Amino acid sequence: MNAPLRFNDALLIAGHAFEPFQCVAWAPQDGNGELSLTVIDRTNTRIGRKQIPSSAYCDPAQLAHLLEQARAEISLGGYDLKPWTMPA
Repeated sequence: MNAPLRFNDALLIAGHAFEPFQCVAWAPQDGNGELSLTVIDRTNTRIGRKQIPSSAYCDPAQLAHLLEQARAEISLGGYDLKPWTMPA
């Protein structure tokens, strides 16, 4: 995947990166272009959070790197995530 990602594409990719948990993603209304991600478990407890600048979520390689970092942090917290790879 070499083309720049659109915001909606980044949201879909992030949503799948944290399965079986739910990833809530949004853009803050301050207009800075950041993508905010919060991962919650089955009891609606927040188990992870990541802010991704627009320059990073538009670039597939940077987005993959940041999502892998967030996945590693969640795994270190004792949560088991499904295997995931960045879509091609």
